[in-house]
Amino acid sequence: MTACIVGWAHTPFGKLSGETVESLIVRVAGQALADAGVAAADVDEIVLGHFNAGFSPQDFTAALVLQASPDLRFKRATRVENACATGSAAVHQALKSIEARASRVVLVVGVEQMTATPGPEIGKNLLKASYVREEADIEGGFAGIFGKIAGLYFQKYGDQSDALAMIAAKNHKNGVGNPFAQMRKDLGYEFCRTESEKNPFVAGPLKRTDCSLVSDGAAAVVIADVETALRLNKAVAFRSAAHVQDFLPMSKRDILKFEGCSLAWKQALAKAGLSLGDLSFVETHDCFTVAELIEYEAMGLVPEGQGARAIKEGWTAKDGKLPVNPSGGLKAKGHPIGATGVSMHVMTAMQLVGDAGELQLRNPKLGGIFNMGGAAVANYVSILERIK
Repeated sequence: MTACIVGWAHTPFGKLSGETVESLIVRVAGQALADAGVAAADVDEIVLGHFNAGFSPQDFTAALVLQASPDLRFKRATRVENACATGSAAVHQALKSIEARASRVVLVVGVEQMTATPGPEIGKNLLKASYVREEADIEGGFAGIFGKIAGLYFQKYGDQSDALAMIAAKNHKNGVGNPFAQMRKDLGYEFCRTESEKNPFVAGPLKRTDCSLVSDGAAAVVIADVETALRLNKAVAFRSAAHVQDFLPMSKRDILKFEGCSLAWKQALAKAGLSLGDLSFVETHDCFTVAELIEYEAMGLVPEGQGARAIKEGWTAKDGKLPVNPSGGLKAKGHPIGATGVSMHVMTAMQLVGDAGELQLRNPKLGGIFNMGGAAVANYVSILERIK
């Protein structure tokens, strides 16, 4: 336990007309410092998570964080990127700096502006997170990649359409209470299960309600060493953190196993001296409903091929034995690539300090986070616990 989240900020996610990457960054950076009660002058390092890949004409964005305050001028600032896990890559980079005693206080910002990009270009940009040599021609873009995964899963374990619809319905129901969510509407199981004009098939067996939303947004956290954190108003500690990177080509892996995800969970739980059953809840990467289904298996909640059991028996509901995505997940909240991992850490910290409003679980003690880039290529797990 070397570092704690001591403050945070989060914009709404969605189509944020009138905003820019710069305005989003500046807003959450200033708000997070104010929330932490930390002066900009006391920040030692800045880490920005920003995927971009063509979404923004402004690249080289790390220094934009400095515009939140004149006192951030001359601070170390670096942009990191690891596909859809970019936000967690930024968080984990901050942990490394603190663990190395290179910093006491690190400001982490995650941002993306996607909706200003024309639809066909969005698909091309997202496919850059796949193995282009082999996977760029898969029909349906990145949804096509997960549509292929879903199709293979269905072939091996049977039609899982009921389970996928239940996952979508659960997350949309949870998201109604999330003030930051792009979609705050309880769609219900029947709508998610049924093909319709408003819910057509997108790729393979995946319908529109199986796919996360294209979004703009930003989130930020202030991370401090434990000694500094305990002098501030709140401290949510990292019990552990793990990062596992797998092969990029799906052809080199058993894509139904999410082995990198599984190993990251095992490492993080072992470092924390915990079992999965010790966690109060999990925020996991439901870029597509089939991803959440397989993640139930990869985290060890159920055996391989039995992911449907976790949702059908209510284990992952807000009142279940391991609530998953009480925030509404990416399905309801939206998925601005660079902001997602930071957002997951914000939502988890809010739960642990009892500041989650309508999303609040009853007395949570330990929160788990899984954020992935690509199809289980970049795999990040954090386990958080409030210590103040």
